[in-house]
Parts: sequence; structure tokens; C-alpha cells
Amino acid sequence: MGTERTGFRRRGARAQSARAGSLALLAAAALGCHDAPKPAEPGPIKIGFIASLTGNFSPLGSEDKKAVELAVEQVNAKGGLLGRRIELVERNDETQPDQSVLAFNDLKSQEIVAVIGSVFSNSALATEPLAEREKIPYLSLTPAQEQVEPIKSYVFVVPALSSAYAERYLQYLQSERITKIAIAHDTKGAYPVSGYRAMTSMAPKYGVEVVKDESFEMSTADFTPVFTHVKESPAQALVFWGTGPTGVTVAKQYATAGLKMPLFLTGSQASKLWLEPVGAAAEGMTVSSAIGVVGDYLPSGPQKEIIDQMAVPYRQKYGYSAPQFAQDGYSACLLLFEAVKKAGSTDRTKIQQALEQMTLITPNGKFQYTPANHSGLTSEFVSINVVKDGQFVPTDWAKERLLRVVASE
Repeated sequence: MGTERTGFRRRGARAQSARAGSLALLAAAALGCHDAPKPAEPGPIKIGFIASLTGNFSPLGSEDKKAVELAVEQVNAKGGLLGRRIELVERNDETQPDQSVLAFNDLKSQEIVAVIGSVFSNSALATEPLAEREKIPYLSLTPAQEQVEPIKSYVFVVPALSSAYAERYLQYLQSERITKIAIAHDTKGAYPVSGYRAMTSMAPKYGVEVVKDESFEMSTADFTPVFTHVKESPAQALVFWGTGPTGVTVAKQYATAGLKMPLFLTGSQASKLWLEPVGAAAEGMTVSSAIGVVGDYLPSGPQKEIIDQMAVPYRQKYGYSAPQFAQDGYSACLLLFEAVKKAGSTDRTKIQQALEQMTLITPNGKFQYTPANHSGLTSEFVSINVVKDGQFVPTDWAKERLLRVVASE
């Protein structure tokens, strides 16, 4: 009997010990679950941005910067992309091609998903082969034709190409019955050279003859020899292909040169950076631009809405209308943001593939990228404007065509 009670007590003690051990394990497990580290939240999506913030093109690069930062600010206010914030990683190319290359090499190690590239054509052309080699999508803010001839898989141009600007002017010249023109072009910049080549090659198609061909360099400070040669020719108009300070210089000197013909300038002059220093001398001059520059003259609709999405806060923040270069930077952001969303990923190859199938309305117009077309815009989205009271006002010819194209969207 005593033995049985002793055995019973031992079995009870063992059972109690087992129950206690189980409770301890459960408690430890519960404590462990409570103390387990939470999964790390995904970091920001990094976008590289190479801008000309110093050097000759710093006024242009500064406008790009303002617009790109505005676009990033707006998308982050709506929760970012794929549940992640956008982080802009900026680098300055100093308006120097070699510095653009150095900037890209630095950015590629920053886990960026893409690069928005320099407004300086020569910088873009020096950098794009690296983007192609590294398979990093590169959205260029310069319209030089060579960027897409031939097509590079990872390079996409945002402004209308120089050939689009050239063709739009030729269409306008034809409508004005101007058949003989003089051209002055910068021989060092990729954009003016490609624009000049496109205009001279397409001129016969529109019944236009180039009767005087003048060249200059970006450092040119006196255009008197050019004007003298043009005045002696049978030209009915002078078309200027140049960028940076030369656009201001030629306009000021043209006003006092006594030429009895119109001066046509391109999108490089479509901003307050040209209007303000030229002042009253700009009145009556003809300047081409992206459609977004003259958004105030468009009717309500998808194109007008997307222009105002940028133009209204830009004007509120900086006190003036968004210039051509800002339109380019903002449009690049919209294209890249949409590509990331369509890809559903930050994988660079998937973003590149999404860009190649992209159709999107931006302040620059309606893009339609394809594997065979990495420029995306046609000349339909280029406006021909006249300066009136210090503002770019589309000509009646341009208004009619812009209304037609936005009505079809």
C-alpha cells in the first residue's frame, strides 16, 4: 500500500513537471513571437538625375531640376510608386561631357532604376553608350537626332527631335509662301547640327531652297558678318539653329541689323531665359516650342489637364510660366513613373520593356514609344509662336493644328 502511494506520488510529480515544461515552452514561444523583428520596409525607389547646374547650360539645367523635383514631390504626396517613396539622386555634369560620364558612373552604383539625362546634347551623346552597356534606362532631355539613329535599346528621347522642329518650320514656311531661306547654325552643338542637317535635307520636300548657309560657334559674340552675308542674299527669312547665350546675342543684334526679313528661332529659345534678356527686341520674332509652352491657348481636355498639372504649381512656386526645358524634365518623370507602374517592378529590363510599349500624354504631347521608335513625339506637338507683349503666342496656323491634334486624343 505504501509502495503504491509512493509510485502514485512519483507519477503525479512527473506529470506536473511535464505540464510545467510545456507551459514554459509555450511562454517562451509567445515571448519569442513578440520579440521577433518585423520585416524591413522596402527602401525608396532611386532615380538618377544628371543636370547641367553649372557652366553654359546651367540656366537650362536649373529649370529641368525644378520640374523634376516638382514631379517627384507630387508622386510622393500620393504615396509614391509600388508603395515606395521616390528618391532623386542628383549629379551635376557642369555642361561638360566628361563630367556627365563621371556622374553616370557614380550613379550606377547607387541602386538606381533609371537615369534622367542632361539637357546638353554633347553630354547625353557621351553618356548614352554607358547606359546601353549597363542596361540602365536613360531618358534624355536633349533632342539631338543621333541619339536614336540607330536605336539604342535603353535610350529614350523626351523632347521632340530636332528633325521634328525642322519639319514643323518647313511646313509653316510653305504655308507662308516663303521659298528661299538662310540658315545660321552652331557647328559644335549636337542639337543645332542635327537640326540644320534635317532642315537642309527636308527643305526640297516643302518647296524651300536654302540660299545662304552660315555657321558660327557657341562662343560667337558678333553676328555682324552673318547678317551682312544674309542681307546680300535673296533669302526671305533667317532660321537660327543655336543654343545657350548665342540665342540672346543673335536676337539683340538682329534687331539693329536692318534686315527686312523675319528671324526664326527654335525651342532652345522658348523660355524666359531668352525672353527677359532680349527684352523689347524679341517682339515679333518667331520661336518654335513644345505644345506645353502655349498650354494657356488650348481647350479643356486631357492635354490641357496634364499641362496644368505641372504649369499651375510651377507658376505658384516660382512666379513665372514653366519654360521649354521644365516641360521636358516633367514629361520625363511622368514617362518613367508610368513605366515603373506598368512593369510592377523596379527591374531595369522590365522598365525598359514598359517604356517601349508606352503611350502617354505629357506636357510635351502624346508619346507613342515602340521598339522601333524611341523618340515618341511627332512634329504635330511642336507649336510655331510669335512674341507678343513678352509672351509666346501661337500663330493662327499653329492654333488650328494644335486644336486638331488635341481633339483627336
